[in-house]
Amino acid sequence: NNRSQLSSLPLQILLYVNGIYYIFYFLATLAMIIYKSQVFSYPDDLLAPDLAVLFLMAILEVPRLYLGFKGNLTEAEAPLGLSLGLTVGSVVLCVYLLLWQTYVLWADVLLNALLLSAYGLESGLKVMAIAAFVS
Repeated sequence: NNRSQLSSLPLQILLYVNGIYYIFYFLATLAMIIYKSQVFSYPDDLLAPDLAVLFLMAILEVPRLYLGFKGNLTEAEAPLGLSLGLTVGSVVLCVYLLLWQTYVLWADVLLNALLLSAYGLESGLKVMAIAAFVS
């Protein structure tokens, strides 16, 4: 069986880098929410949803990255497709933190813009990988 390797090295590297970046993103965003809750008059009923979105995003990130790694390495479109679906959810949560959280600092804009760019690039590579696996 002389089948060529279809898994994507750029996707694998990007998934790895995104995993590292997400840890930094999570800690930085959490620190900023704590900072904002101390410095600004943060309404109590708005602190919980902002934190909930961040933690939900962190919970989504684990299967999102795992399925991305697994689908790419095993050249299986199903896990990669699921990972792509979870990425859509992560993008929505990221946009919430970029536009609709209670206080948005320039650092929030920077962190979320970087994450959205990475998600976009990763999604494009996932679609290309799925197309290669299916064909």
